[in-house]
Amino acid sequence: MNKDQSDSSNTTGVHAWLVLWKTYHAVQAHAVRSIESLSICPSDFGVLEVLLHKGPMPINTIGKKVLLTSGSITALVDRLEKRGLVERFDDAADRRIRLVRLTDEGRKLIEAAFASHERHLDEAVSDLSFDELAKLIELLKKLGRGAEARLT
Repeated sequence: MNKDQSDSSNTTGVHAWLVLWKTYHAVQAHAVRSIESLSICPSDFGVLEVLLHKGPMPINTIGKKVLLTSGSITALVDRLEKRGLVERFDDAADRRIRLVRLTDEGRKLIEAAFASHERHLDEAVSDLSFDELAKLIELLKKLGRGAEARLT
């Protein structure tokens, strides 16, 4: 029996986790390389990308979306604000809330950066056909939701 046959017959949770872990690290290496080529760190990219795709939001909401603590996200937004990439402003509906949004310079940077990043990640997953990638995404979502539900 060759290596591929033994891998495909091992359907344990441990083996699934190992394959997922190795795959994640391989694809992540493409993502990190792509982001670092843009002269920004992955955390900065994450915040800018969230603001690009989700619009202005409170700093604590951004932190939850990019998996950073309140202290870390505050320092990161401070740094991005000093660079002129984001700005804070009062929420018109509730002045107790401060929102963060992209500046024109920040939008220009992240739009170009995200387009490049998207191309790099498309290349990283290019061994899969469109249908295979769609099925993989569907199965990973199902796996993630099920595993998350079992944590509570």
